Amino acid sequence: MLHLPALWNAINLGLYMHWAAVGGASQVSVDVALLFAEYAIYAAPLLLVWGWLRRPDALRLPLVQAAGAVLLALGINQLIGLMVFEPRPFAVGLGPALLAHAPDSSFPSDHLTVMWAVAASLLLSAPWRRAGLLLALLGLPMAWARIYLGVHWPLDMVGAALSGAVAALVMHGARGWLLQPAMPLLSRLYRKLFALAIHHGWALR
Repeated sequence: MLHLPALWNAINLGLYMHWAAVGGASQVSVDVALLFAEYAIYAAPLLLVWGWLRRPDALRLPLVQAAGAVLLALGINQLIGLMVFEPRPFAVGLGPALLAHAPDSSFPSDHLTVMWAVAASLLLSAPWRRAGLLLALLGLPMAWARIYLGVHWPLDMVGAALSGAVAALVMHGARGWLLQPAMPLLSRLYRKLFALAIHHGWALR
């Protein structure tokens, strides 16, 4: 198991002490942070599902690309977790976590990885670029919230951004030989499973 360098830890600690609620926090700020920390992540899968149901075939490949990027990025995070263990702030005595969390490795943030893998993927597709930008921006208060509540270090968010971006670029490069050939099968499965919704106009064919 590798250990992060002293400079890394010093940067993390300095930024964390500046941003986190280590000196006390109002209930309003905690509630706002909890809202972003726990629920903002649902915007990414909801967007992908909505996009598939309400947009035509020609616009669905980037959504599959984004879903693949999430899986790849989380796999990258698992590999990192096998090599590096970074205890969370509350696990090293920097106050209690204001968000219940297991004391597993902190680096990188899986929540932000999901958000930014989808955002980066959609930013690579012109029709979905605005949605990707909105998700990327939503990830900023989400990142702040998970630091503020004591469950992540600031550089965990840098790791999440890199993991998500690398995965998005890899899946973008693989779209022609891996994802595009799978689209007819995915479309057939979708039309069979959602036949009733398509028939009633709740979803596009």
